[in-house]
Amino acid sequence: MVQPELGNSLYWVRGCRLDRDFPATDEALDEPSGLLAIGGDLSPERLLRAYATGIFPWYSEGQPILWWAPNPRSVLGPEDIHISRSLAKVIRSGRFETSYNSCFRKVVSACAAPRTLQTGTWITPEMQSAYCKLHELGAAHSVECWQDGELCGGLYGVALGSVFFGESMFSQRRDASKVAFCRLCQLLSEWDYRLIDCQIHTPHLERLGARLLERSGFETLLSALVRRDAYPVSWETQKAPL
Repeated sequence: MVQPELGNSLYWVRGCRLDRDFPATDEALDEPSGLLAIGGDLSPERLLRAYATGIFPWYSEGQPILWWAPNPRSVLGPEDIHISRSLAKVIRSGRFETSYNSCFRKVVSACAAPRTLQTGTWITPEMQSAYCKLHELGAAHSVECWQDGELCGGLYGVALGSVFFGESMFSQRRDASKVAFCRLCQLLSEWDYRLIDCQIHTPHLERLGARLLERSGFETLLSALVRRDAYPVSWETQKAPL
């Protein structure tokens, strides 16, 4: 991830309050793109307030907490996912099974593991603990992909209203994370979710159908959708491989 120079011009989030704890997102830096504030904590209340206003934490071990609101934003409607012929063939083959919320902590831990050509991780132990706490509160969820009874891929994120905020995914077998993402989109579509926040553009997400949306448009859409109830299906109803 980006290693920004942390100067005195950044807004410092106070750990002792929640009211007005973030500046307006149009104050985010152009370089590195979207860096908005620094400091604070990862309490459930602060995290949920941040997500509801289009802000998320992203930082490396040894750094203070960094808060981001990038422009433009990468988003995807659950029904707009692009499934290639080869991926559709993999799904039809039955090679993988999927589940959700069956092992949230394991998914987060796998997402935090070092990647090829990367050193370190932005999913620090502090971050892992924070999202596991959100999961216990019913606000964070995972989708898992299995092969021969072994966890081989998955993803996790935060759900508010009818928006799913994707955080990270991992794959230990080819196409496993893509299958998990397709299953996520299927579930969200069935439950009347309207938007997946993919946060940062990547070629991988673009190939799956993600598009870029200006920050102002994203926040207008977000303000309506986070207050909108999705279809009342519990995320806890499918805890075994499907």
